[in-house]
Amino acid sequence: MAAMAREWTDNRLDVLSERVALGFKSVDERFARVDQRFDEVERRFEQIDRRFEQVDQRFGEMNEKFDKVDTDIRELRGEIWSMRRSMTQGVMGICGVMVTGFGAVFAAIVTQL
Repeated sequence: MAAMAREWTDNRLDVLSERVALGFKSVDERFARVDQRFDEVERRFEQIDRRFEQVDQRFGEMNEKFDKVDTDIRELRGEIWSMRRSMTQGVMGICGVMVTGFGAVFAAIVTQL
């Protein structure tokens, strides 16, 4: 142990201290690069978030347009049913008039015989 104690001088402690400091400096540089990469990733995620907000806004606008189209279709469907009912009533009225007319013509022919 005495030999070891003699070799363990202040000079060796200084060398060890420098090596440890260099090692930590290297680790600190690596962490700084990792931090820079994370900053870049965060910046990219912020850009992606802004793009998703734009997409969400566009989908919201599209949903509003689809709701309007759906409302318009419902209104149109009601108008078509109303028109169909009117046309059916008109055709039935014409058929009734025709049957009455044919009946009158038939009656006139029968009374003339």
